[in-house]
Amino acid sequence: VQLQASGGGLVQAGASLRLSCTASGRISSTYSAAWFSQAPGKEREFVAGVNWSGDRNYYADSVKGRFAISRHNTKNTIYLQMNSLKPEDTAVYYCAVRDRSTLVSKETSEYDYWGQGTQVTVSS
Repeated sequence: VQLQASGGGLVQAGASLRLSCTASGRISSTYSAAWFSQAPGKEREFVAGVNWSGDRNYYADSVKGRFAISRHNTKNTIYLQMNSLKPEDTAVYYCAVRDRSTLVSKETSEYDYWGQGTQVTVSS
């Protein structure tokens, strides 16, 4: 299974970005997915997650009300809409898939596949 992430970039504070992550290969029909971020010198941390059916979303407190995760199962694609971006959102963003699981986890160790990361830089 390969995850291809895209959509990062350099934006000013207050702007929006949409990240995409497309899964290919032998992935099951039931998987949960999430986005994590990793800033320089920091550990990778949970940003948002979506269950397999797409009807339950979970967010880190720091992004609630600003970010929205969604999925398009026919396309095997996960999205992260990022609005009202702040300089502290600057990080590399990774998508992750938890195969054969209907539940979202906030732990990196629970995910089976990872994308290559896409850089998001927010200037003040």
